[in-house]
Amino acid sequence: MTDFYDTLETRSPDQREAELFAALPAHVAHAKANAPYFGRLLADVDPASIRDRAALAALPVTRKSDLIALQKDEPPFGGLAAVAIGSLARVFASPGPIHDPEPHGKDPWRTARGLYAAGFRAGHVAHNCFAYHLTPAGSMFETGAHAVGCAVIPAGTGNTEQQAQVIAALKPQGYIGTPDFLKIILEKADALGLDCSSVKFAHVTGGPYLPDARAFYEGRGIDVYQGYGTADLGLVAYETPARQGLVVEEGCIVEIVRPGTGDPVPEGEVGEVVVTIFNAAYPLIRFGTGDLSAVLPGTSPCGRTNMRLKGWMGRADQTTKVKGMFVHPQQVAEVVRRHPQLKKARLVVGRQDASDTMTLRCESEETGDALVAAVRETLASVTKLKGTVELVAPGALPNDGKVIEDARS
Repeated sequence: MTDFYDTLETRSPDQREAELFAALPAHVAHAKANAPYFGRLLADVDPASIRDRAALAALPVTRKSDLIALQKDEPPFGGLAAVAIGSLARVFASPGPIHDPEPHGKDPWRTARGLYAAGFRAGHVAHNCFAYHLTPAGSMFETGAHAVGCAVIPAGTGNTEQQAQVIAALKPQGYIGTPDFLKIILEKADALGLDCSSVKFAHVTGGPYLPDARAFYEGRGIDVYQGYGTADLGLVAYETPARQGLVVEEGCIVEIVRPGTGDPVPEGEVGEVVVTIFNAAYPLIRFGTGDLSAVLPGTSPCGRTNMRLKGWMGRADQTTKVKGMFVHPQQVAEVVRRHPQLKKARLVVGRQDASDTMTLRCESEETGDALVAAVRETLASVTKLKGTVELVAPGALPNDGKVIEDARS
């Protein structure tokens, strides 16, 4: 088992799906019974019926953007936690603020798989440059590194000169942190004449991996792998040596839904990442991350058989102010819902003669002035704003996950 963290990664897709959904009803029942928010949200749901993706897709989505208000109304966790705060291992306060609970146990954020795929092994030393102060990323990856069997240097952020000195002295093999910070450390080491060549691989997340950083690391022979996750969920997907998308972590059920809805999109279409995790302390069910991605077809050449994501492709919350009023993706979805002839829609916000304009471009096999007029009336009713409507052929709209496009300069 040198290539894989465990045998779960190479299960057949059918076996994985069967095992995840065999465990889901009990998890939903646990959340409903012990987390007050889910008790209310799922009051009319029979947990025993949630045994496949279609049943899961019928449940409401709870979005990350809801957490600040939920936690303010029902502190500390908005009723989403299923345990008392005193029974947790750590409690964090991410920007927002959003309070994030960490339960006891081995690898509670499920980061070990991503680190293992990046090259971390038992006996290695990991230089962890994620923050340890109030936000969860430092602990998130330290616990995963410990699960792999690594010693951890809790480096945190900043103090670039000291970081370089520590790497030169302690010779860690791996780096964990944002994509750009290792480059900054190594450039500082060069300026100081320090040898930091012990670092041979890295797991990065929390920011864009830009071409200049990629070229810099490749020039130094450092293998850098990306991960995707959130402060609420932990690791969701991770890059492998195949370099073809991000493989979904085994403890997650991932759906891609049309922004503003909970409706799954066809494979390959860009939409919002919605995640269900099996965390008994914080049982997030259909948690909308607000991030856009898409599913890649097939399985990874590396041998891992789970679903793959293309990676982070933007934000799903495209709320835009038009003529002083907010227009939300949910409103565009409502217009489509009221007209079965429409397959998909994109609201383009523009500017003409010092005034905002709206054009709703709709994919439809049907055409005609009657449909245009009806959709235009619905658009005005739902948004309280006037706009024009254009009907286009199915497949004509870009596959980029945008429901609202702000085309104003």
